[in-house]
Amino acid sequence: MWPWLEKIASACWDRVRRYAPTSTRRDEDGGSGSGADADDLLLWSRDLGRHAAGDFSFAVVQANEVLEDYSQVETGAAATFVGVYDGHGGAEASRFISNHLSAHLVRLAQESGAVSENVVRNAFSATEEGFLSLVRRTHLIKPSIAAIGSCCLVGVIWRKTLYLANLGDSRAVVGCLVGSNKIVAEQLTRDHNASIEEVRQELKSLHPDDSQIVVLKNGVWRIKGIIQDCY
Repeated sequence: MWPWLEKIASACWDRVRRYAPTSTRRDEDGGSGSGADADDLLLWSRDLGRHAAGDFSFAVVQANEVLEDYSQVETGAAATFVGVYDGHGGAEASRFISNHLSAHLVRLAQESGAVSENVVRNAFSATEEGFLSLVRRTHLIKPSIAAIGSCCLVGVIWRKTLYLANLGDSRAVVGCLVGSNKIVAEQLTRDHNASIEEVRQELKSLHPDDSQIVVLKNGVWRIKGIIQDCY
């Protein structure tokens, strides 16, 4: 087993998780407790730290009164995992992803001996099936869980290769140096929501008996007339 997999399996990764915008959470995770954002409970950050391919920093700003989003950075000797989960309708889906996706990735990487596109894709599928199973078990006592979802954006650096996976419309961007002092942002992922014709056709094919699966509302295509995101 590679050293980074041993670290994951033994829960010895230097893990950064951000669950709630409280000073207690910031202190526990080593986040910012001084400077301009020290008194801002809606802003959390971590200064530069080391990961397998260099340095990283991490910042989160809470936009809604109720936090529905989760995110994580996990670093090891030869790999780095970054996940951003933009929840909607509640925090259950994004929290479930945060608790299970990286574990599925580790298990599948151990089984195959490396990280690959298939490993990342299968980790997504296993996480989705796990949450759907939770919904099936609990929707009678908590009907609202059937309307809860989350975008899921993941980046994995393994042996100097970056793997990206995206469901929803969170975006991964890279800063490219142009000239001597200008940095230009380049989007690396494609949005995946109901505003895209291909996605609407996919939804219609998956739900042939539901004529309202995608609805044009106020000039915007939405799933069931409510949200744009698909997950």
